[in-house]
Amino acid sequence: MEKIKMVTPLVEMDGDEMTRVLWQWIKEILIEPFVDLKTEYYDLGLVNRDKTEDKVTSESALATKKYGVAVKCATITPNAQRMTEYNLKSMWKSPNGTIRAMLDGTVFRAPILVDGITPYIPTWKKPIVIARHAYGDIYKAVDGLAGEGKAELVFTDRNGQKTVKTIHEFNSEGAVLAMHNTDKSIKSFARACFNYALDMKLPLWFSSKDTISKVYDGNFKQIFADVYENEYKEKFEKAGIEYMYTLIDDVVARIVRSEGGIVWACKNYDGDVMSDMVATAYGSLAMMTSVLVSPDGVYEYEAAHGTVTRHYYKYIKGEETSTNPVATIFAWSGALRKRGELDNTPELIDFANRLEKATVETIEKGEMTGDLVGLFKKDGVQAKKLNSKDFLKAIATRI
Repeated sequence: MEKIKMVTPLVEMDGDEMTRVLWQWIKEILIEPFVDLKTEYYDLGLVNRDKTEDKVTSESALATKKYGVAVKCATITPNAQRMTEYNLKSMWKSPNGTIRAMLDGTVFRAPILVDGITPYIPTWKKPIVIARHAYGDIYKAVDGLAGEGKAELVFTDRNGQKTVKTIHEFNSEGAVLAMHNTDKSIKSFARACFNYALDMKLPLWFSSKDTISKVYDGNFKQIFADVYENEYKEKFEKAGIEYMYTLIDDVVARIVRSEGGIVWACKNYDGDVMSDMVATAYGSLAMMTSVLVSPDGVYEYEAAHGTVTRHYYKYIKGEETSTNPVATIFAWSGALRKRGELDNTPELIDFANRLEKATVETIEKGEMTGDLVGLFKKDGVQAKKLNSKDFLKAIATRI
């Protein structure tokens, strides 16, 4: 069988631990037998990030800007324990955070729905897409410990004029955190959300806590309102979809009662937390897609979960694992489809669609990884647990 040709390479960002192992198997079993795969490869594994002093992460983001489409494996964001484990030179920042900042992108996360896996919230019949702002807030924060004394927020304008606000007068030890965002980034986030909602023909809900954070969150609220009124109101009305702003606690209550079919726009930290909650409520975090979209039309696809450390430690001991690779498969299929769309390569688009269909069909026929077995209930179908590699081989037979 002649392999499908690619016109332009994907930017391939390799990662860490068990997802790094799955990454190679997915290529060998599901992609390379069918596609003459062309990638520009960057090793974002923690060892190589440390070796290059994290320059490889910035290089991969610049390559993504150049080629327009990237696919990324899950990576470790080191903490103190990882510093010791990997003997690191520095506690390197999150690669995702670096890439998001450089691309000025918005992350859209949506569940993969499978017949036989019912969400924990049974009213959810359609996907809930989490749109996560990918800049600033706690991920670009400056923090530190404080002792007895006064903590102040100081802003100095271009003319040297200072504005000083007291954060807190400490009578004992404590901690201080300062966050920021930019109007430019918030406007990009808003436009990305409105465009995505229009493309998907889904209503858009945006939430923050402007009743408490009257200036910071209030700025988000006002920018979204201005962008909607000036640029998108007529388009939304013509498409028959709504834009709604409300408090985040109100949206949480509404989401639980909804049937899904909504784009939920969240600030950075809110989106980080809520995407995991939504994914788990649909069945498994390993069944959640994630794509970073920049304002200038650059796409970076990845799984929404981490590196599956516990399974990796079993794997390196020679033990069999049943790690779910579905979200990582869909990262590859999403990137290949987008590459096909941009390069006008219909056969590559068709392959990406067939790969996703084969993956879902394999589960619906009762062949799946261990995390899904307890969730799967379908009349006439008995769930069968497969190890990771056998699951991938079962998918390959259906492509």
